[in-house]
Amino acid sequence: MFFFEFGIKDFIDILLVALLLYYTYKLMKASGSINVFTGILVFILLWLVVSQVLEMKLLGSIFDKLVSVGVIALIVLFQEEIRRFLLTLGSQRHISGLVRFFSKSKPADAKHEEIMPIVMACLSMGKQKVGALIVIERNLPLDEIVRTGDLIDANINQRLIENIFFKNSPLHDGAMVISKGRIKAAGCILPVSHNLDIPKQLGLRHRAGMGLSQVSDAIAIIVSEETGRISIAYEGQFHLKLSAEELERFLTKQ
Repeated sequence: MFFFEFGIKDFIDILLVALLLYYTYKLMKASGSINVFTGILVFILLWLVVSQVLEMKLLGSIFDKLVSVGVIALIVLFQEEIRRFLLTLGSQRHISGLVRFFSKSKPADAKHEEIMPIVMACLSMGKQKVGALIVIERNLPLDEIVRTGDLIDANINQRLIENIFFKNSPLHDGAMVISKGRIKAAGCILPVSHNLDIPKQLGLRHRAGMGLSQVSDAIAIIVSEETGRISIAYEGQFHLKLSAEELERFLTKQ
């Protein structure tokens, strides 16, 4: 009987809840709060079992009060994650794609011309073991990060990138931010990730790149000063030991 009462609306309802949980899981995993997310799910399951299945009135009322107060506590505790989620929701590719559909979008050749100077600069700095941290802005704006550095607002140029990260340059220790096809700023300060799962051989540049990838959708390119290897931090995950071809392929797909 229950099977025949299951309609298309119930299917859509379950699908939407599953999508909401999936995107919340991705957000929590990227920000390093996956254990908190798991704990919240366990608490919600206990609340449903106590109040709906077992119908324990006293314990159920206590859980109800905790849930009402807990929502406010979660908003305060995860205000940055919620802000990021809402910004991501309003900046998804299918939404921005509609904007580009009605406006003049950049051809593929223009994007390739922006990517190649970055790839060649990283390759050259890697061979010379010059440390670098390059952040490419995507949907979420990085205005707060830009304000921590020195404004440049220049065309993307391989020689300029290498000069900024030259060991004697005053800006070589910070991060470079590339936004809308231009080098926006250099010497910027990024939030450092305190994730204990990051391999100990990875230095502060890698932790800073990971930290930014956990709070934004930006791509952080890291060139190791010790090994010269090129890595990427994106969506809370590392892509290590990339070749120039792999770096170009990754940036082209985004």
